[in-house]
Amino acid sequence: MSAEAAPRLKKPVDYEVTVTEVKMETRDTATLFLDFGEAPVEYKAGQFLNIDPHQFRALTPLAAFLQAQKGRRELFRSYSMCSAPHEPRVAITVKDEEFIPGITQYPALLAPLLVHGRLTGARIRVQGFMGPYVFPDDVEQRTEHIVHIVAGSGAVPNFALLKHALHRGLKMRHTFLCSNKTWADVLFREALEALEAAYPDKVRLVHTLTRETDESRFGPKVHKGRVSQALLEELIPDRQTCLVYACGPAISPWERRKAMETRTPATPRFMETVLGHLHTLGIDDKRIKRETYG
Repeated sequence: MSAEAAPRLKKPVDYEVTVTEVKMETRDTATLFLDFGEAPVEYKAGQFLNIDPHQFRALTPLAAFLQAQKGRRELFRSYSMCSAPHEPRVAITVKDEEFIPGITQYPALLAPLLVHGRLTGARIRVQGFMGPYVFPDDVEQRTEHIVHIVAGSGAVPNFALLKHALHRGLKMRHTFLCSNKTWADVLFREALEALEAAYPDKVRLVHTLTRETDESRFGPKVHKGRVSQALLEELIPDRQTCLVYACGPAISPWERRKAMETRTPATPRFMETVLGHLHTLGIDDKRIKRETYG
């Protein structure tokens, strides 16, 4: 989508909120429900909010260590909302970030605390709401088919987008393609299945799993391996008119610097691979909206 079509975004606002519930979605991912009190809350499905790690005293030693290593102050962390504006509670979903020596540059600072820190009842400061990963106001005039292609926690903003579109009664149909390591890693699995059952003419749910030995036991909608060009070709017959919303890991700046230093190409991750497939299939880049992490 063109820059001119992006919605006008409001200036972020600082809020103090209460964590009313922490729901474990998978072994390493949790949804935090946030009470904004009497403050007016306006956001668009697909947006995120920021959290400053420096507000948590328990993180002070690790923050100081990371700042010494990086030579700069630790920045706010951004978390997409899994909630949609019509829902009564604002919620973010956070995935703990594994540290892998030689692959990951630094250990995660804030995510482990949000996921495992038993923060129910805690008062925290957040900044919201931001991000252009949203539907344009004229989305119904632009397409009849939204293709969601997500990996891991990339499902979070797309889950919000899907719920928002269905609640508003927008005419588009949705193909929701989730890529994960195992069946247990799939976020919002039961909720997505319920939406597909409630809206059979509008929602098609498909999975790919990379580390299951027998994916067939989970049903015909589950495929083995990564998102392939052949699968996308099957799922997207209307390549000139669809809109694609892709969210997942991409090559990080650190990986790019390391590749330049070692003079070896950085290994493509989910986003680079998916974009390559989409472009090969002839889908114009203007019809692809993306959000990355990594």
